[in-house]
Amino acid sequence: MAKLEVFPLSADRWADFEGLFGRQGACYGCWCTYFRLAPKLRKSNSAEDNKAFIRTRIETGPPPGLLGYLGGEPVAWMLIGPRADVPQFNNSGRVCAPLADGPAEDERVWAISCFFTKSAWRGQGLSHAMVAAGIDHARQNGARLLEACPMDHAKQAKSVGLFVGSTQVFEKAGFSEAALRKPGRPLMRLEL
Repeated sequence: MAKLEVFPLSADRWADFEGLFGRQGACYGCWCTYFRLAPKLRKSNSAEDNKAFIRTRIETGPPPGLLGYLGGEPVAWMLIGPRADVPQFNNSGRVCAPLADGPAEDERVWAISCFFTKSAWRGQGLSHAMVAAGIDHARQNGARLLEACPMDHAKQAKSVGLFVGSTQVFEKAGFSEAALRKPGRPLMRLEL
């Protein structure tokens, strides 16, 4: 397999992001807004509403995540940035809620909250390369902590439910469990 090239998602890469997510907007029209929008708004929004929301967010900057390319084709996406940029990831009732020593208000506390990989490339280890690039990206942008809340097991390696990532991927990247509020969904952390 060719080497995955990874770049921050800036406005000039919108067409690549749109192409990767396809007509339906990945994950049933989510357009990677799940952790950005309040549940009530998520339920009332259409896929087009979500698309418009994320496009505005991308155009406003800073880059809300990373795009991975193979042979010039966008094949993978990872949402990464300060926790404050994904407000629903920080709700106190969620398994991914921040800990006292890593508050969402601290701009140096970052999170990896979502992945999307083109279906033909799922289960082939691209998330490992995306996480490695994310660690570098977070360091370069001054993060002191990088957190994620993956799942231990999915029904299959290509499961869309793995949008939060696999625990094994984060373990191999050096993350360790910081909290366990629900079996199979650890809050993991890497000190940078």
